[in-house]
Amino acid sequence: MKIKYFYFLFSLFLLLLLCGCNSSEYGSKKNSPFTQGNVQLTLKKNKTTQAEVLDKFGPPNVMTIDSDGNEVWTYQKNAMVTHSKKSGFYGSVILAGGESGAAGFEQTVRSMTLIIKFNEEKKVVGFKSMSTSF
Repeated sequence: MKIKYFYFLFSLFLLLLLCGCNSSEYGSKKNSPFTQGNVQLTLKKNKTTQAEVLDKFGPPNVMTIDSDGNEVWTYQKNAMVTHSKKSGFYGSVILAGGESGAAGFEQTVRSMTLIIKFNEEKKVVGFKSMSTSF
């Protein structure tokens, strides 16, 4: 009876380990609005209002007025993403002792800067975005 119980727990442990090691990205799965695609889809010149920008991206990091009197909002967002170096049955390689030390993960830092200009009617008149990853 104890041997069957041991094999059951061991099998369950292996299943959970393999499922966990098979995913490619850890952490929150919530999609960030700060991507080049979301910026292009959301911001339309002379159409998108400040209220819509605030709803989609939240409050800006910096609010200024340019030399033409336009309000300028600047967003700076950074994220650290952890990826699995290998896909597939990596957990079985760990159990077999084939890989030790590196643990099979790498981290990437992503940064996005978004600058939006608004006219006196509180509508977008221009925007620029830059994204980096290292």
